[in-house]
Amino acid sequence: MSKREEIEPTPGDKRYVRRDKQGQFKSEVDEGRSLAADQRHKAKHTAKPGQGDRGDRKPH
Repeated sequence: MSKREEIEPTPGDKRYVRRDKQGQFKSEVDEGRSLAADQRHKAKHTAKPGQGDRGDRKPH
């Protein structure tokens, strides 16, 4: 699975995206909503760097 990368298509609009093998966007999510969702869940496992939306992620 490709790593999640942060892009800012317009100033103030940061998003996390994943790309497929051709380099096209496979998934896209707003950064603020993603970070808020991470804080609402208690993590039991750690996720690898760049894979924060996969499984659990302990706060750092």
